[in-house]
Amino acid sequence: MPSAVLVHGLYHQPDHFIRVTEGLRAAGVCVIAPALHRGSLEADTAAVQAAVDRLEEPPLVLGHSYGGSVITGLRGVGQLVYLAAFVPDAGESAAGLGGASDRLRSAIEPQPDGSTSLDPRRAVDALYADCPERLAAWAVGLLRPQAAGCGRGIPERQSWKHAPSSYVVCTEDRAIDPDLQRVMAARCDSVRAWQSGHSPFVSRPERVIDLALELLDAPAAAR
Repeated sequence: MPSAVLVHGLYHQPDHFIRVTEGLRAAGVCVIAPALHRGSLEADTAAVQAAVDRLEEPPLVLGHSYGGSVITGLRGVGQLVYLAAFVPDAGESAAGLGGASDRLRSAIEPQPDGSTSLDPRRAVDALYADCPERLAAWAVGLLRPQAAGCGRGIPERQSWKHAPSSYVVCTEDRAIDPDLQRVMAARCDSVRAWQSGHSPFVSRPERVIDLALELLDAPAAAR
């Protein structure tokens, strides 16, 4: 059975991938979507690595946004998909590469315990502007607080130098500048551009499903 690991970004959780997960499972793919928010990039990467290690064959691993930093530190993957995601090189962090747009930064609200959350109204504008109102409200309702500092974490290795990689540039993204995405995409083996906002797994899950199934039809062994 082919397998896929879906890695969400900051403030998100695995349930944001639910329609992609259901679609892939219906097509016969074993899907794991680990929960992040473990306090640091190192801890988040370890959680996803544990999921990868449980699988019999190297999986396709998709990382969204900050999830790109997480998947960059993995070993034993079959292929990588960076979905509007950060692709750090040695010594680089998501924040150092440019981080969130001003629009997304304006949505961040500090909390008394040192974590941050997103203002719901501004989060819709930054993350789900291309979604119908009810769908955007559902996605915003799933957002959760985020520990500080994860975006400044530096991966210990660069998996995109060792496994086949694809990048999806979301050309209508308001959270990560599409021009920054294009710069990072040049590090990957193949690049696609979707006319989409930051979260196509919510607004256009069928595109994410189709891409994963296409890549899984021609899997490449981990290098």
